[in-house]
Amino acid sequence: MRFLIIFFMFISNIYANTNKEFTLYKKEAKEAGNTLLIIGGIHGDEPGGYFAPAFFEKHYKITKGSVWVAPSVNIDSMIANTRGIYKDMNRKFSKIDKKDEDYANIQKIKKLITDKKVDLILNLHDGHGFYRKDYENAIFNPKAWGQATIIDQEKIHSLDKFGNLDKIASKIRDALNSDKLFQDFHFFSVKNTETKSTDEEQQLSLTYFAVTNNKPAFAIETSKNITDLTHKVIYQLKSIEEFMKVMDIEFERDFDLNNYETVEKLLTEFGILSINNNIKIDLTNIRREIRFFPMKNSKNSFNFEHTLGNIKEVKDRYEVYIGNQRVTVLVPEIFEMYDAKDKIKLEIDGKIIENKLGNIIEVENSFKIIKSPYRVNIIGYSKDGVDSEEEILLTKDDIQDSYSIDIKNSQYRAEFYKDNKFSGMLIIKFKK
Repeated sequence: MRFLIIFFMFISNIYANTNKEFTLYKKEAKEAGNTLLIIGGIHGDEPGGYFAPAFFEKHYKITKGSVWVAPSVNIDSMIANTRGIYKDMNRKFSKIDKKDEDYANIQKIKKLITDKKVDLILNLHDGHGFYRKDYENAIFNPKAWGQATIIDQEKIHSLDKFGNLDKIASKIRDALNSDKLFQDFHFFSVKNTETKSTDEEQQLSLTYFAVTNNKPAFAIETSKNITDLTHKVIYQLKSIEEFMKVMDIEFERDFDLNNYETVEKLLTEFGILSINNNIKIDLTNIRREIRFFPMKNSKNSFNFEHTLGNIKEVKDRYEVYIGNQRVTVLVPEIFEMYDAKDKIKLEIDGKIIENKLGNIIEVENSFKIIKSPYRVNIIGYSKDGVDSEEEILLTKDDIQDSYSIDIKNSQYRAEFYKDNKFSGMLIIKFKK
């Protein structure tokens, strides 16, 4: 117990007194229609519940109607990979103290739910076990939540549009079960918690707040006992698509949802991280730790391409997260910064180009950095008597693999300095 207390005190100190504010993405078509609100990641240890909406935000286009997506509304808990470091966020919709660390985010979610434009709400989760109406064992039973569409009651009687929750959930269930499942026992069910009459705890939840405000709301629960994240994301996305069909929301996607390998590959494309406007690194296949990384003493800026990207500063290093996955650790070497305005000339495969610092340069065979006002340090290459590594034609074989920033040994750092101040970096990325 003492360890748990110390742990939560430590986490609280890291995140101060408020949960990190979440971002809402609005995907709206020119042709008007219904609006679906997707809430992801209310529980930080349920990755299917936030990787799926993040995937949706990146790879779907809405051609009729609107979909509003909040991929992760509980960012601190997601990074900590725990259900809720400030207690269960999904039990704070009936009442919440203004001093609660989740207060601002809860109020923001409530405002979204009650927005007059929103017609239906989905709350995405991973749930324990596999819901079954009859008890089979500890995994397959009525108290389980996984592989189910959850409703709080059969109908919202005051609503004509989307008010028949059971009918909609049953339609979604049947569509999912008629499609390809990865295992036969992955089939979906409908779980009615009958919240108002039988479940006081659920009366504190997001979906019950919604239905009591006359907004149709459903929880999609993929099973925590499915360990393959790709399987869970595919099930979540298929569920979302079926709800969009019910709502007459039309969409396009840039991938084949039935191709497991494609979805798995796209899930591991973590995108670009931009640092201090003078460094860009590709987080896909990045090494677990990069040392002597040039940064400022404080107030470093980090901008992620991936919607689930976050930084956690721990002692003398920066942990880089995509969702609950720590993808790398940056161990800084502290420098003053020189604001470089000049473009850098390079010879890339025999052609002269110009580029700003803070970019990734793709190379087939060879590169050379043309003489400039900056001292050049190509990490992993050295030559006796050379202070600035410019005007030297280099191939991949000239640079030590162990200094690459990625596990495929294809990307290398070219750092630029002026007056002993760090000016910026180019990443040299060999295509082969």
